Amino acid sequence: MAIGKNIRFHRKVRLGWTLERLENESGVDRGTISALEVRDSSKSDHFQKIAKGLGLTLEQLSISPDDWDLTSIDANNEKSIADEFTINQYHDVRGAMGQGLVLRGESGQITGWKVTNEWLSKNVPANTGNNNLTIVTGFGDSMCGMYNSGDPLIVDVGVKTLEYDGVYFFRIGDEGFIKTLQRIPGEGIRVISENKKYETWTITKEMDFEVLGRVLKAWESKEF
Repeated sequence: MAIGKNIRFHRKVRLGWTLERLENESGVDRGTISALEVRDSSKSDHFQKIAKGLGLTLEQLSISPDDWDLTSIDANNEKSIADEFTINQYHDVRGAMGQGLVLRGESGQITGWKVTNEWLSKNVPANTGNNNLTIVTGFGDSMCGMYNSGDPLIVDVGVKTLEYDGVYFFRIGDEGFIKTLQRIPGEGIRVISENKKYETWTITKEMDFEVLGRVLKAWESKEF
């Protein structure tokens, strides 16, 4: 059975997505997706990834749009099975705001958020793909003023390089940090805390440094 037209149906008609959006969701190049749709291809190694990006199983993607009334999914309904997306907790280390503590398996972390794809497109539009989004819980007070200890952060773990200045989730050795990083030519990378009680320090070439992701969104909690 040809699946190409089904991809176009789910992408454009049911979800209203551009080719670029589906590329971000599935990891399949938009040119390849376009070619599959136009040719109405029946066989491709990319179908599994595309189906997952659309929030479907391969079996569901294989169903003709004319037969969607036979499934639990209503293509004319505003809410579809692809409407919900869970942003899971970062699975390795949680970031530490303050002295760079490694926090593994401790209580108090935010394990995940269930949101809609519409919410993601409006609130976190610039990311490397929804599947690269993760929740990191920051602890400590070094970033107070931007967010507080225990607040949830949405981190894009698809960002692995420091291409421009911003707030990053990174590690030095086995210590996780969430800080503003600023590149200083000839010196290194300056690590800046929002709380001015903490001194700025520099990441040098000798350090075991790795970017784990870029912080895209943060929520600052307040007590009343």
